[in-house]
Amino acid sequence: MQALDFETFQQVLALHTDYALACDSADWERWPDFFTQDGSYRLQPRENHEQGLPLCLLALDSQAMMRDRVYGVKETLYHDPYYQRHVVGLPRVLRTETGPDGHVSAWHTQANYAVFRTKLDGESTVFNVGVYHDHIVRTPEGLRLRTRLCVYDSEMIANSLIYPI
Repeated sequence: MQALDFETFQQVLALHTDYALACDSADWERWPDFFTQDGSYRLQPRENHEQGLPLCLLALDSQAMMRDRVYGVKETLYHDPYYQRHVVGLPRVLRTETGPDGHVSAWHTQANYAVFRTKLDGESTVFNVGVYHDHIVRTPEGLRLRTRLCVYDSEMIANSLIYPI
């Protein structure tokens, strides 16, 4: 496996940072753009993941499905409003893929995350904690997520999951 060169590492960090910023600022129209057209986003409890069980709390298998979720978040879901704030650890490269030109074209990474929630009339609480398992690919538009599997530690999610993690 090749290590990330400095420039690529900075691009991976920017992908994580920009993703978190889009979620934290409720820039939902931008969220699907972090993925490839055929990208997938899954949110799975740790117990299911560790046992190899496929059941996910949320499974979106294309940018189109993500855009539909954005529409639902903005136009059809009614909930007690809250802010969220992501804290994402440094990514660890698990393995790489080499393209036909011999250059690394994809990375399988993982990074711990914590999402805090602040209700407008309350204090901040830990909302969700887990690990991102990402398959990141280089595209003409820059690095994109082919898959993001969010494996969350707690079996209970307070209330319901509205926004992407």
